Amino acid sequence: MKEILRQISEFLRSSFLILLVLAASVLGVYRLAMLQIVTAEEAQQPIINQSVYKQVIPASRGEIVDTAGRTIVGNKIGYNLIIEKAYFPADNAAGNAVIMRIVKLLEEENYSWNDTMPISKTTPYTFEPDRENDVSEIKKKLRLNQYATAENCIDKLIADYEIGDDYSTREKRIIAGIRYEMLLRDFSMSNLFYLSNDIDLKTVTRIKELRLTMGGVNIVEEAIRTIENGNVLPHEIGYVGPIYSRDEYSKLLLNGHSDYALSDQVGKSGLEMNCEATLRGYNGTKEITVTNGEVTSVKTTQEPVAGQTIQLTVNSLLQEGLQNILDQHCQLLRKTDAECRNAYCGAIVLLDTRDNAVLGMATLPTYNLRELLENYEDVAKMDNHPLINRATDGLYRPGSTFKTITATAGLDSGKISGNTVFHCAHDYLFYGHTFHCTGNHQDIAVSRALTVSCNIFFYELSARLGLDTLLDYERAYGLGSPLGLESGDSGGYLACPETFEDLGLQWYIGELTQAAIGQSEVQVTPLQMATVASTIANEGKRYRPHLISGTWNSTMTEQLSSKEPELVYTVAPNNAANVYSYIRDGMIGAAQTAMPLEYDLNNLGFDVAIKTGTPQSPRGTDTFVIGYAPAQNPEVSFCAMVEGGKNAKWMVKEILHQYALNYPQSRIGQAFAARGAL
Repeated sequence: MKEILRQISEFLRSSFLILLVLAASVLGVYRLAMLQIVTAEEAQQPIINQSVYKQVIPASRGEIVDTAGRTIVGNKIGYNLIIEKAYFPADNAAGNAVIMRIVKLLEEENYSWNDTMPISKTTPYTFEPDRENDVSEIKKKLRLNQYATAENCIDKLIADYEIGDDYSTREKRIIAGIRYEMLLRDFSMSNLFYLSNDIDLKTVTRIKELRLTMGGVNIVEEAIRTIENGNVLPHEIGYVGPIYSRDEYSKLLLNGHSDYALSDQVGKSGLEMNCEATLRGYNGTKEITVTNGEVTSVKTTQEPVAGQTIQLTVNSLLQEGLQNILDQHCQLLRKTDAECRNAYCGAIVLLDTRDNAVLGMATLPTYNLRELLENYEDVAKMDNHPLINRATDGLYRPGSTFKTITATAGLDSGKISGNTVFHCAHDYLFYGHTFHCTGNHQDIAVSRALTVSCNIFFYELSARLGLDTLLDYERAYGLGSPLGLESGDSGGYLACPETFEDLGLQWYIGELTQAAIGQSEVQVTPLQMATVASTIANEGKRYRPHLISGTWNSTMTEQLSSKEPELVYTVAPNNAANVYSYIRDGMIGAAQTAMPLEYDLNNLGFDVAIKTGTPQSPRGTDTFVIGYAPAQNPEVSFCAMVEGGKNAKWMVKEILHQYALNYPQSRIGQAFAARGAL
């Protein structure tokens, strides 16, 4: 019995072990089979390689409008031609073929393309003049030493991008230029490359029809900068253009927004540049998902915010009127006076005396901003250098208009009173040198000296003042440094030993007498002298001149900021009554002197205060006039000048008339209307 039980136990044990081995074998076979099936399925599926890139959505740039809301620079919806990295051939030869294909289409439609490479378009290749920074940049980008020639740069681009000999020399230069532009603009998944701007619908249609043969080429609909009135303040408005270099890009990041792309258009001059942060707005972003080399989704993650609209203090119609006055006066001089045959250049500045808002600012010669952008070289080569803004950057001796400053210094410092008399006998001896006056005025006080512009009175006064005191009052009036206009302005310089040393000239004590009458090396801008006139009109209160009245949202439905009067300095703060009444009387007297009837400033219904000057210059003499009106409770101040001209004062009546036409509710406007002159 025991034996039988033992045999049964062994049998069960053996059977269990056999079953266990069989189960393990079956499980192993199953797992091996499943592994083979899964591996086969995975082998049939492609490897997924996915990347997400961010791309900028450009914001619309803020507009610039005049004080009445008329658009000077605005935007339109237009079409730009771009190349997108996600669709552009990675193979150099294929990419070059795409570039030449689209270039030929652009040429057929008379469009240019973006190529700012500082190398000539034809052989022998040379670096373009006055572009040292850009030349240094291209050598750095191409990893060439600083001794590399323009030919070396072209050869490097041809080699790097495999531009074959099946292209002509001209075609190689075109492809090399565009390839370099792509490199300069950081062409990548995140950065589009703008090849050409503002394409018409006909060309857009052609491009879209051929897109399948031009990988990466596309059309985007965007806001494009437009010049609505290129005749209004072209120097002050300025223009936009592409970012030229990494250095410029870095400066923009430091001074404004952090979302610039190297493909962006930015302000290059004037208000467009100096108000970049206000006009720019905020770019939006979109995400592009690329899966295994194909774009699988595009999603906007942040909408762009348009820039602010800038409203100017300038009336466009008044501005154009001032420009015509200046032009017509110069034409009259050239036609009627042989001594003024070269009177082609000048400036007029008109300010609101309440806060020195610029009401108009003419310069001659000038240009149309649209023409400048279309053909910069032709405008730059025009006669008499129209790119110089003579109103804000032209530097001139002010001549006898400066005597108002010398008079201020004498009256406020107590060196003279309003009744102090000096004797003018035509000649004046100063440290062994004889100076002369234009008249023989005998005993004369300050008001009369301003009216008749007696040199000897101011020679004698300068001797009492001394140079340091005179310089203090010049600076108090804003001379010798920029006034801070939003579009920029020059500071000029003052006659003193330091200036003479900088100019390589010898300073003599007699220069003091010449400085006191606006000669020597006193150099000022018309804007500065209009500010001097405004400061006198305000009895010593000098306000910062400004072009911007405020900012608005992009639809002009909400004002975001407004410019408040900015008092910079007060001349004679405790002595104005003993200073400015005498100066005003002298300037009123100057306005009442005889002039031809059509220019006469009497019987306007209000008094005008002016001071004229005929400073010596390389052209012989220039002509200046400064002033304000009405002489009591002033509304406007002005400065007008003509290089190598005469009788700037003849423009005053028409300047005031133009102001009256555009501001008929002003006291000046009402006075002209009462005379039937509007």
